[in-house]
Formats: sequence, C-alpha cells, structure tokens
Amino acid sequence: MLNSASRRLTYLLAFLYALLGAILFFAPVQSSSHFAWKVSAFVTMTIGAWCLGNAWLAWVTAARWEWSRVRTALIYLWLFGLFETVVLVVFRDRLQLLHPIAWLYVLTLLANAVAAVWGASEWFRMRHASTAAEEKPTLTMRILVAGYVAFVAFLGVLGAARGLNGRGTTGALFPEAMSPFSLSSFAAFYLALSLSALPLLWARDRHTLSHHGYASYGLVLIITVATFVYIDRFDFAARPLGLVYVGAYVLVALLAGFYLLKYGNGAAGRR
Repeated sequence: MLNSASRRLTYLLAFLYALLGAILFFAPVQSSSHFAWKVSAFVTMTIGAWCLGNAWLAWVTAARWEWSRVRTALIYLWLFGLFETVVLVVFRDRLQLLHPIAWLYVLTLLANAVAAVWGASEWFRMRHASTAAEEKPTLTMRILVAGYVAFVAFLGVLGAARGLNGRGTTGALFPEAMSPFSLSSFAAFYLALSLSALPLLWARDRHTLSHHGYASYGLVLIITVATFVYIDRFDFAARPLGLVYVGAYVLVALLAGFYLLKYGNGAAGRR
C-alpha cells in the first residue's frame, strides 16, 4: 500500500476541499464575485459541490487506505487535481486572484497536484502483487460502468475540445452560457470521473467497485442538490437537453444507491 505520507496528504485534501466547498456551496452568490474567474452563482455552487464531494471521497478513502479497494477513487482524486491545475495554467491570464477564496481554490488544487505526483510515484515503486478475486462484479455492473464511462468521457472530450479552443457554451445542456474557462473546468471534472472509472471494467473484486461508488456518491448527491436549488434556471421546453443534465445525475444516484444498498459500500468484511 502507499505510505503514510500519501495518506496524510489525502486527509489534508479532505480538509481543504471541505473548507473550500462549504464556502462556495453555502454562499454561492457572495462567493461568485470573489472566485478565481468570472462565474455565476449556479456554477459556483456546482464547483462547491465538487469540492464537498471530493472532501468525502478523500476522507473515506484515506480512512480505509487499502490499495486494492480504494485505487480507482484515489486515481479520480489525483486526476481531478492534475486536470484542473492544467486548466488554471491554460487560462492563467484570466485568473482573478484578488480575494482569499480565489487563493484557497488555487492552493487546494496545487496541494491536490502535489498529492497526485507523490502518490503516483509511490504507486509506481510498489510491488503490484496480484490479489485473489473475492466476489466478482456482475455482468450488469460492468455494462452499467461501461455506459457511464462512455457517456461521461463524451462530455469531457467535447467540453475540452470546445473550451480549450476558446469556445464556451450557449446554455443548451447546462442552463447558462459558460465561458471557455468554466467549460474547460467542467470538462476536466468529467474526464477525471470517466478515466478513473475505466479500470472498474476489468476489476476482479466487487468491493473495488462498491468503494468507488460509495466514495463518489457524495459528488452525485451534492451536485444533484445544487441542480435542484437552481432548477428554475432550466427551460426544458425551449432547451430539452437540460433534461439530460438533470436526468443523468438522478439516474446515477438511483442506480448507485440501489447497488450500494444491495451489495454494500465496499468496506472490508461488508457484503
């Protein structure tokens, strides 16, 4: 397993994301005018939801800290930090670092990137002994994971292609127009989600998938709450693609919740 330094960094990320997420999520209107770039209150609350979800994922993963179970959740956290840091570098000329909230966002991502590099270097030095398969994921589980990976990767690649080329959105899927900076940040989030879930397609132990779902469930729930807080921003008659945005989170929440209740949350000894 990874060493104690990497574990402490993961706990640190849980604290930083919880602090940042609480500010952005519970005070989105006030925070939006002080954020690292120009964003709406809805985008601010959504980013706050990412951070609170990351805090839960980092905490429960560090608490369990068994590589065979938590590896994909850790990979998500590492990729999130690295991808979002790349977005900051690409759009560095548009950063607004005039308020502590903006600096807290940047410092949290930098800490995440450090944890990613440290953890990945430890991982590559580990002896990857094969573990005996316990309860294998069912075929239905693998099909659902494949659909999830494909859909979220599509959103990530499409968003990155538009955002990094200086093109934002017009409010077709997300109910507000987004700048290339915001769109690229969303794309980085989706790419981290999809790439980290990819190894679940060949995972030999169901508990790996269960932990990933349990650790990620905070993200799904809190983003869904943010969506319903601003549900009045959606005009489903004029822009029906908004149903895809809302429906995707609700569907994932229901399916993941069902499987967690049926098969457990991936903790050692749980079934």
